[in-house]
Amino acid sequence: MAGTHQPASSTKTPERAGDTIVGPPASARMAGRRAIVLVGSSVALLVAFLLNVGVGAVSISPIQVVGILLSHAGIQTDIAFTQQQDAVLWAIRLPRVTLGLMVGGGLAISGAALQGVFRNPLAEPGLVGVTSGAAVGAIGMILLGISPFGLLTIPMAAFVGGAIATGVVYLLARQGGRTEVVTLILTGIAINAIAGAATGYLTFLASDQQLRSIVFWSLGSLGGSTWPAVRSIAPFFIIGVLLMLRLSASLNVLVLGESEARHLGVNTERVRIGVIAIAAMLSGASVAVAGIVGFIGLVVPHLIRLIAGPDHRLLVPVSAIGGAALLMMADLVARTIVIPTELPLGVVTATIGGPFFLWLLHRTRRAQGGWG
Repeated sequence: MAGTHQPASSTKTPERAGDTIVGPPASARMAGRRAIVLVGSSVALLVAFLLNVGVGAVSISPIQVVGILLSHAGIQTDIAFTQQQDAVLWAIRLPRVTLGLMVGGGLAISGAALQGVFRNPLAEPGLVGVTSGAAVGAIGMILLGISPFGLLTIPMAAFVGGAIATGVVYLLARQGGRTEVVTLILTGIAINAIAGAATGYLTFLASDQQLRSIVFWSLGSLGGSTWPAVRSIAPFFIIGVLLMLRLSASLNVLVLGESEARHLGVNTERVRIGVIAIAAMLSGASVAVAGIVGFIGLVVPHLIRLIAGPDHRLLVPVSAIGGAALLMMADLVARTIVIPTELPLGVVTATIGGPFFLWLLHRTRRAQGGWG
C-alpha cells in the first residue's frame, strides 16, 4: 500500500528502478573513488621514489635524500650524509628515477589515450605497433651512426618509426568509419611481426658494438640512465603530456561514438590523428632511452578506469602517476632481485603484464558475449 514504504536511508544499499539508481547519488560514490585513486597513486609514486633512491649497495635514508637534494639546490641543512651518498644519489639513482618517471608516465598516458581513441581496453602502445616501430627507427639510426640532431636524433627516429607503424595499424583496422577490436589486435600483431623481422635484419647487419645496443633495445633497461638522457626525453614528455591533457575532454566525447562526437562539434579525425601522433611521440621517446618496455600502457590505465571511471580528464594525469610508480617499482625489482646482476626491465614488466592481459582478454570477451 502507498505509504507503507519509507524512503531509503543513505546507509542502505541502493535499489534500482528500471535503469535509475535510487539511493545515494552515483556521482558521489564515483567522486569518492576518484579521490581515492588520485591519493593512492600519488602515495604509491612517493613510496616508489623513496625506495628507488634509497635502496641499493649504498643505503640512503629518506631524510638524507631530502638533505642531499636541498644541498644541490643551494640550501644548507643540519642533515648528515656522506660524499659517497651524495655522488650515488645525484649521479646514478636520481637520473634513473627521473627517467623511469617519464618513461612509465609516457607509456601509461599513451595507453590511456589509445584505449580511448580506439574505444577498447586492449589497445596499448605495444599492441598497436608503436613500440616495435619506434624500436626499428631507433635501431636503424644506431646502425647509420649519424646524429644530425645531437641527443634528440634517436628519440626523433623512434618517433617517426612509431608514428608510421601506428598509422598503418590504424588505417588497416578502420573500416566503415569504425575500428574493430579484433581487427585492431590482429593488425597490431602483424605489424609487430614485420617490425620484429626488420629488427632481426638490422641485428644481422650490426657490428659487435652495435649488437650490444640492439640487445638493450630488445630487453629494456634503465641501466644507462644519465642526465643527458633525461634531458633528451624531457621535451617530448612535457609537450606530450600537456597536449594529451588538452585533448582529454575531446577524448571523452569521442568515446560516445563517431556520429555523436561530430554532432557535438568535435572534429573526430583531427582528434584521432592528434592522439595517435602524441602517443607515438611519447612511446617513441620512451623506447629510445629505455628500450622495449611492454604492458605499462595496458595495465595502468585499465586498472584506473575500472576504479575511477572513463573520464579522461582524470584518467590521463592519474595514468601518468600510476605508470611512473609501476615502472619505478619494476625497475627496483629488476636491479635488486638478482644482485649483483640486473634483470632486464622488459622481463619484469612482461611478467606482470602478460597474465594481466590474458585476464583482460578473457574478461572482455565474456562481457561482449564472444567475438564470433
